[in-house]
Amino acid sequence: MSVKIFGHKSPDTDATASALVWAWYLNNKGIDAKAYVLGTPNTETLFVLKHWGFEVPDVLEKVSETDKVIIVDTNNPKELFDNINDTQIIQIIDHHKLVGGIHTNAPIDISIKPLASCASVMFTLMTAADIEAMPKAIKGLMLSCILSDTLEFRSPTTTDKDKEIALLLSTQLDIDVKQYAIQMFEAKSDVSHFSDEDLIKMDSKKYEVGGKKYRISVLETTAPNIVLDRKDSILKTIENVKLSEELDEVLLFVIDILNEEATFFVPNESVKTIAENSFKAAPTSELVVLPGVVSRKKQIIPVL
Repeated sequence: MSVKIFGHKSPDTDATASALVWAWYLNNKGIDAKAYVLGTPNTETLFVLKHWGFEVPDVLEKVSETDKVIIVDTNNPKELFDNINDTQIIQIIDHHKLVGGIHTNAPIDISIKPLASCASVMFTLMTAADIEAMPKAIKGLMLSCILSDTLEFRSPTTTDKDKEIALLLSTQLDIDVKQYAIQMFEAKSDVSHFSDEDLIKMDSKKYEVGGKKYRISVLETTAPNIVLDRKDSILKTIENVKLSEELDEVLLFVIDILNEEATFFVPNESVKTIAENSFKAAPTSELVVLPGVVSRKKQIIPVL
């Protein structure tokens, strides 16, 4: 039975492509492994996969105690299967904070590093021979992960190591990083055909903060008005999602990549208080702009 590799629910470029990268790495070492996703990838991810010649990985519907699994781009059990602790977890590769809650029956290999993407962590785990053997398409996936998670180095999560890896990969691929990043972000911004609920859940994670249950959603785009023009219907859907999922609040941030700012949706008085207390903003309407805020990991979760 092959090792199953997957990232978090609501799969983005890093979760999807990193699973494919590590499946290549293990198969190159003679270990049978297959990448999966836990949902439909976003439009940027679909562009990246097509650009580098990959099919969308199969959606993994369930896991069992007989499955050997590797978890990438998360260590948060809330972003995985409810029975994830029943599986045979053999490795976790991640770049997020250690959350806790995952249990195993045997020692495992864990690599969690303070880098901007899971792919960057994987790169540091590889030898020079591994990198030399890496096909261009795999290198393209790794570069895409870094550009996606750093917003082409705009995000405060970006480290010198991420830039170093991206420069090396782009040089080996003979690719113009700026032009390729524009293509990626344009693909990510093409969301007009998604429902309001799809938009809210597209790049979304559930967190408990101070005893409160939140779904924290970000939409990174070079065309924020495509989303903001749907304000009224999205505000109603936010409240519907909150009720249906029994959450305290759904927090939606539309990230303007080019202007490096977030527009925070304020559907009620409770979220208005969050805007005032956590982000020192003074909402006068149902939208409030947060200058310089582009990272959920560095600039949203910590202040909450």
